[in-house]
Amino acid sequence: MSDTGGVREVKSAARTVELLELLAARGDRPARLQELADALGVPRSSMYALLQTLIARGWVRTDVTGSLYGIGIHALLTGTGYLDSDPRVRAVRPYLDEASEALGETIHMGRLDGRDVAYLATRESHEYLRTISRVGRRLPAHVGALGKALLAERPDEELPEGPYEALTPNSHTSRESLAADLARVRTRGHSVDREEGVSGIVGFGFALRYDSPALDAISCSVPVARLTPEHEERIITVMREIRAKAEATVPTGAGSVHWR
Repeated sequence: MSDTGGVREVKSAARTVELLELLAARGDRPARLQELADALGVPRSSMYALLQTLIARGWVRTDVTGSLYGIGIHALLTGTGYLDSDPRVRAVRPYLDEASEALGETIHMGRLDGRDVAYLATRESHEYLRTISRVGRRLPAHVGALGKALLAERPDEELPEGPYEALTPNSHTSRESLAADLARVRTRGHSVDREEGVSGIVGFGFALRYDSPALDAISCSVPVARLTPEHEERIITVMREIRAKAEATVPTGAGSVHWR
């Protein structure tokens, strides 16, 4: 039984969530029926019935042959509803615009979710455009500026045992290496990701401390080719100012819902 506050887990609901998370994680790689049945350890007939139910409701889509499956459009609508209903995301968005205009670089807002960071908002640089937006995507917390800024707000005892996944040759793969980096983050007041999550990209992360410990952070990402010492200094100065403005504006206290 999962940790659900003493309430027995509903297996059919858990299986549905696991299926949707699996399909979402595959991105543009559709899955076949047997793949999904094997991955979740359920009979092929049960998986087929679940897929057909979710297809009828728009949570899963299938190709014209009915043999390939992917995440459906209702997942997007629900995710958009989450972002639109979050007062903190709404409050921080204007400051992401301000940082983007001041620096000309890509600005992110992310939230810690277990061992990962989920991207909640992004303002892309006009100089460096990705073909796929990061909003709604996840990155292991130990490899990015957002994640390290948030991990540094917590005691090292909470860090999981390694080895950690390496996304680039610069990624931290051991608990000891990550803990040493987090100590430097606490001293500086911000994190630095030097090509640890994406080769060729440096990130600077700043925890938003309207929660304790912080759950949200903002970051600035810049290609190595454009990062001069002067530009790095300006990025840090501007992002510190943006953090202060965001922390002073985000609604807290009475009248707001405290989600867990």
